[in-house]
Amino acid sequence: MTRIRLLAYAILDGTLIPIDRVADQKPYYSGKHKRHGVNVQVIADAAGRLVWASAALPGSTHDLTAARTHGIIDALTSAHVMTFADKGYQGAHGSVRTPFKRRRFRPKLSRRQKTVNRAHAKIRARGERAIAALKTWRILVKLRCCPRRATAIVQAILVLHHVEADRYAG
Repeated sequence: MTRIRLLAYAILDGTLIPIDRVADQKPYYSGKHKRHGVNVQVIADAAGRLVWASAALPGSTHDLTAARTHGIIDALTSAHVMTFADKGYQGAHGSVRTPFKRRRFRPKLSRRQKTVNRAHAKIRARGERAIAALKTWRILVKLRCCPRRATAIVQAILVLHHVEADRYAG
């Protein structure tokens, strides 16, 4: 959190890392992605660099639930860091900002809401770059080990990513 507090704003997003099928399949099956995997929450800075990655949760866990489980939303709110997230985090409140969502009985978004959503998407695109940097590691194409090891693998990749970024930075 000390590094995140220095940021102008943060970008929060979740990703599913595919795994092989396991004995207890149900919690690891993501209905959204139609595959087995683990859910990892990622925080990126304004430039799209990885700052933090959470512990892996079963793939059936919703992004907002995962963020609340890890205490990400409370930590970002108490640190007063403006955070941009996708529609999966609606209802998070605090310092998390999500795009406007068309409701069932509201036929269209206003022109102002569409403009805000476009600006929000431009900011969040940098967070997608951070997830892409995480997924460039070949081991994350499909984990063929116990899902409980996914956390250690993701944390090791995060450390290696920071070491590599520091080497090219200075």
